[in-house]
Amino acid sequence: MKPSQITVAAVALSMMIPTAWASSPESHEQVERTVIDIAGHEVPVVEGGLYDRYRSNPPLSVIAEESPDTDLSWFETLNKTKVDIGFESYSPNFYYENSKVTVIYTADIQRLRDLMPAKVLEQVQPLQVWPGRGLVALTAYAYHYCDNDSYNEISLAIVTNKPGDSNLGPISLVSQGMSKDFWGYVLKLPVDTELARIRGVVGYNLPKWLTGIDYRENDDSLTFEVMDAETGELDFVLETAKLEDVSNEPTLVTNSFTNLDQQGELTYGYAVSRQLVSGSSMDDEKVKLSLGDGGFSRYIRSLDLGEMVRYDYVPDFQSALYAPKPLTSLLAAD
Repeated sequence: MKPSQITVAAVALSMMIPTAWASSPESHEQVERTVIDIAGHEVPVVEGGLYDRYRSNPPLSVIAEESPDTDLSWFETLNKTKVDIGFESYSPNFYYENSKVTVIYTADIQRLRDLMPAKVLEQVQPLQVWPGRGLVALTAYAYHYCDNDSYNEISLAIVTNKPGDSNLGPISLVSQGMSKDFWGYVLKLPVDTELARIRGVVGYNLPKWLTGIDYRENDDSLTFEVMDAETGELDFVLETAKLEDVSNEPTLVTNSFTNLDQQGELTYGYAVSRQLVSGSSMDDEKVKLSLGDGGFSRYIRSLDLGEMVRYDYVPDFQSALYAPKPLTSLLAAD
């Protein structure tokens, strides 16, 4: 398929995927869309939505008017700046109302090393928690209300050391946990809107593609159904239990990643999350990952997943995603 055909197909698929234009995760109404240009790509967006009107820089007064129950006190302490990330944008990107779950598994460490570019491996490596085993984090996000309207996303990332720090395996993992400053290398990052895909690929150098992702919530669980991009059939399902033992104390957590930009240079990016409700469990009965026959499922199987190490349940959080920077700036600062 030619690049022009891929762009047209992506726009068509994005037009067909329902968008939840509301703070409620259970509202999946069809909305009108308009097509805008981002870095030479035709991208469908919600007509009259936040991105259509403000291109990642909506006034907080607008958010307060449209979502009066949203606590904006944290965002009031953050400043946005205009940035060039392959197109004009603003950093950080704000996520006002969101839910996520993360499941950490052991995986074959040699396989993880093989999946990382040599240039990245010179700076960071998978954390080895015991001989032959590293860690991967599978995270499912439901962004109910954000600068990019709303969308769902699935992240599969290798847990690594911080660039410039020694890789001490479990000690590094404990240190990151205590500082709430986590580092990784993102392997896969499918999303269900073309806006999120283009912004992620062009602006943040992330491995995104467009596919269907269905998010559901009931009294007992959060469920993400992920479709195969090629066939449109159900690929895998991640169902996680709601935890009763949770903290309602707001906590700031930083998730950072190292990767290569489109010129092959090392960069890093990060998101700071304000977790409003959160809980964790080591009980693997709280998580059910059902893999199918699609490409993503086959990729996950190739990692030789083992024991579940931890399940993080964060049904209510806010986030600020910062534009990527050259990794040399981080290493120089340290």
